[in-house]
Amino acid sequence: MSDSRWLDSTARLAIRGRPLSRPNPAVGCILVRDGIVVGRGWTQPGGRPHAEAMALRQAGDNARGATAYVTLEPCAHASNRGPACSALLIAAGVARVVVGCEDPDPRTAGKGIAALCAAGIGAATCDNAASRDSLAGYLLREASHRPLVTLKLALSLDGCIAMADGSSQWITGPAARAHTHAVRARHDAILVGGGTLRADRPRLDVRLPGLGERSPARWVLSRGDAPPGWSALRSPGDLSPLLPAQYLMVEGGAETAAAFLCAGHVDRLLIYRAPIVIGRGMAGIGDIGLCALTDAHEQWQLRDRRMLGKDTMELYERIPCLPA
Repeated sequence: MSDSRWLDSTARLAIRGRPLSRPNPAVGCILVRDGIVVGRGWTQPGGRPHAEAMALRQAGDNARGATAYVTLEPCAHASNRGPACSALLIAAGVARVVVGCEDPDPRTAGKGIAALCAAGIGAATCDNAASRDSLAGYLLREASHRPLVTLKLALSLDGCIAMADGSSQWITGPAARAHTHAVRARHDAILVGGGTLRADRPRLDVRLPGLGERSPARWVLSRGDAPPGWSALRSPGDLSPLLPAQYLMVEGGAETAAAFLCAGHVDRLLIYRAPIVIGRGMAGIGDIGLCALTDAHEQWQLRDRRMLGKDTMELYERIPCLPA
């Protein structure tokens, strides 16, 4: 199997670490020797042990002479929680290290690869798309000092999120709702507007068997105080209080969705469409100040579409795409 395909597999493995690896990125590592996988690992809760340490622990002596596939450049700095991953790979005697994405952290950027090469290990970065995608929240946080924001909307075919009187349970079916909970489980935090909080008192937790511990932190867009168990964000333009979060999910309502879109802080649109027509209802998104139809074109590209029971899920990504 080619290096790129091994890295694709490693990226899928890395996602298992989200979001519990925070504040560290969720990284994956696979050790391959003579075409056989001898070790797998991903970043553990709280950020340690790192993926490389987990894979090396599983491989044991079989790591000697193996190729290590890692989604993110192995760290070059030791800490009081353990040695640098580049040092661990060198000590284990791996023959090659193939990296999917260079680490933008100045403590490591280029230094991890340099340390491996200085030790006589063949090391290179492949600029792997799957690796970058698995690290999108971390890369955006490092580049722009804010989390990656996914705006989730559950809509009727005519773009409504509720009846005119505000009733909205349930627009989508059980399969779409279960998918929403699975997506929540991969986010550090989830946010609604003050109106939604007051009207619905949403739980915003993950209600899937075995995933309750992955329920995200709860935030509300409000200039007032947040209720117990919640935190307040005063405006979409100031996401710094959400750090070290890497992934934020925004679930409504219409004015909150519009506020994040107007601020340019929506990176992905996750839309669930139910095969119903409401007519006179509440629109999914409020006024975003669009003056000309031409300004609305070529802003989003479709990344994924699938059927969930009778409902359709569509995932869009903003153009230009997230920083490499």
